[in-house]
Amino acid sequence: MKNILAILLTFLVFASCTKLEELNVNIKDPTKVPGESLFTEAQLNLSDQMVTPNVNSNIFRMFVQQWTETIYIDEANYDIVTRPIPGNFWNTMYRDVLMNFKESARVLQADGNLPGDDPAVLQNKLAIIEVMTVYTYAVMVETFGDVPYTQAINDEYLLPKYDDGLTIYKDLINRLTAAIGKMNTAEGSFGINDNMYYGDTDQWHKFANSLLLRMGIVLSDVDAATAQAAVSAAASHVIMSNGDNAAITYMSSQPNNNPVNENLVLSGRNDFVAANTLVDKMNELNDPRRPLYFTDVNGDYIGGIYGASNDFTQFSHVNPTLTESEFEAMFFDAAQSYFLLAEAVERGFLAGSAEDHYNNAIKASVEYWGGSEGDATTYLAQSTVAYGSAAGTWKEKIGIQKWIALYNSGHDSWTAFRLLDFPQLVAPPDAESVLPLRLTYPTTEQTLNGSNRSAAAQAIGGDAVSTKLFWDKN
Repeated sequence: MKNILAILLTFLVFASCTKLEELNVNIKDPTKVPGESLFTEAQLNLSDQMVTPNVNSNIFRMFVQQWTETIYIDEANYDIVTRPIPGNFWNTMYRDVLMNFKESARVLQADGNLPGDDPAVLQNKLAIIEVMTVYTYAVMVETFGDVPYTQAINDEYLLPKYDDGLTIYKDLINRLTAAIGKMNTAEGSFGINDNMYYGDTDQWHKFANSLLLRMGIVLSDVDAATAQAAVSAAASHVIMSNGDNAAITYMSSQPNNNPVNENLVLSGRNDFVAANTLVDKMNELNDPRRPLYFTDVNGDYIGGIYGASNDFTQFSHVNPTLTESEFEAMFFDAAQSYFLLAEAVERGFLAGSAEDHYNNAIKASVEYWGGSEGDATTYLAQSTVAYGSAAGTWKEKIGIQKWIALYNSGHDSWTAFRLLDFPQLVAPPDAESVLPLRLTYPTTEQTLNGSNRSAAAQAIGGDAVSTKLFWDKN
């Protein structure tokens, strides 16, 4: 009898535990996330980080003095530590972007395609993930210099070492070249899970080559052989039409709306105006993009004094088009491709006409923003804009026009400024530092990964915003 009771008691305990475990299961959440969904999440996180004007994580538009602030002017004066801007940028890129891309590739390799997909589609998906991973790491190197790479996002290395920036960058070029070679443009990829090209692998191929072109140009002053090889391989396959631009279109409602809409409209705040640095130059050049970039003040375009307090009502604002909830985030456009090709010709990497590429870049930019071909032609006919008569060296001509064209692409504009040294921007009188040439390492890295961070700081020449990175030679 005692044995029977014991058996019954044991059965009841296990039955109760089983029921309790069932109650603890969340039947509404998936137990396994598809690789395609992880890719979509990483893509959106990356887009949000690169386009947001939130001063807690992205102030690149102010580094290149396209926007300035009204009341709270710390960030326009290059205060990057009161708000942990480097740390927020770093954490988003590693935790929310690179980790999700890595996990997306892992899940896809483990589980294969969605039902009905051809094996070539899986290969394209993995190649596209690799392209976006390369893009993200390239941004990190261009922003900080030496960063964790070979030991990054790996549970075996809780305190990852920092790798040499040039070594990382060259390896990224090799990875990107390999990914391009694996793309089958006759096959699809992510389909509706891809918010950039909706699975069009041919367009991804153009974006990947455009990125290769840009990365080659970034290395121009430090490794001409690698730079020329990358440029030569990419040049005939890049984005050359606004119809092929690499951009993510947002949705009408939160949380998938344009971050500029989130921070400039839904926030109800009036924190930014156009900066006089950019507006004055565009006024000087009679630039037809002024009404497309800014609002007017009684028919004039007036920028707020960069780095000073500015009355929101007295100066030109961001054009409402940019603040629409569905306005796209630009990763790469035809104008940037043409400017890079012009640079490649001037550097002796390619044959051809730098002037033709320069003209095509400006036409592509004017037309992308809503201007006409006639507007662009009239603009280029001015002696202050025409390639043969505009003031300065080729770096100044291309640098100023590229700065104007890369409006709303703050990080790309900042990279171009550091590479070409034009326009010649001046820090405001009350600035915390010179115009930043890099972001400093996050303070959390000093606390949690101190020895590796210290070694990296020493290797790059000091953890300061004034430290020139390995590719910024002139």
